Amino acid sequence: MLIRETPLFIDGPCGQLEALLLEVADARGIVVICHPNPVQGGTMLNKVVSTLQRTARDAGYSTLRFNYRGVGQSAGSHDMGAGEVQDAEAVAAWVRANHPAQALVLMGFSFGGFVAASLAGRLEAQGETLQQLFMVAPAVMRLNEDFPLPQRCPLTVIQPETDEVVDPQRVYAWSDSLSRPHELLKVAECGHFFHGKLTDLKDLVLPRLSN
Repeated sequence: MLIRETPLFIDGPCGQLEALLLEVADARGIVVICHPNPVQGGTMLNKVVSTLQRTARDAGYSTLRFNYRGVGQSAGSHDMGAGEVQDAEAVAAWVRANHPAQALVLMGFSFGGFVAASLAGRLEAQGETLQQLFMVAPAVMRLNEDFPLPQRCPLTVIQPETDEVVDPQRVYAWSDSLSRPHELLKVAECGHFFHGKLTDLKDLVLPRLSN
């Protein structure tokens, strides 16, 4: 039987946030996915986000992806920083209220990597236990002391080696600077949007979700 995502709206700091929820029977947890830069056309329907959503579904997880403020049918206007993290925090609160017993996994692509990591840091500071954090071609240049990383949950960073948007060397240097344990996976001959490499991305994420 084909399982489809259900459209819904979640109350956010600036009004309603448009989202798509997929509920899986006997789910292993729920995966929240953060999309790329809205100013450059990023939405929850981005093909990398869609690949992450299907991968999580195939691993037995429920999924929730959403549009930040000012994207699609979400209220408000772009903030390009703290505002989008606040949106993600509102989505996480909705998940906790509606799926309180499910393990929580966070994923983010590009700008969404910054959002997911920042959200993870905030949730840990509030006492939340996260199952995993995946950062894909992440905009690490946006992370600073105002947006601290989580320190306890397992972290996987996936970086294309020929990324034309996020400088791979900057991601590698950032990875080297981290004192906390994490996994850095490099994808050879791959650009930022994983053209022709979406299967490679799924092959990296799926076993790490399935363990």
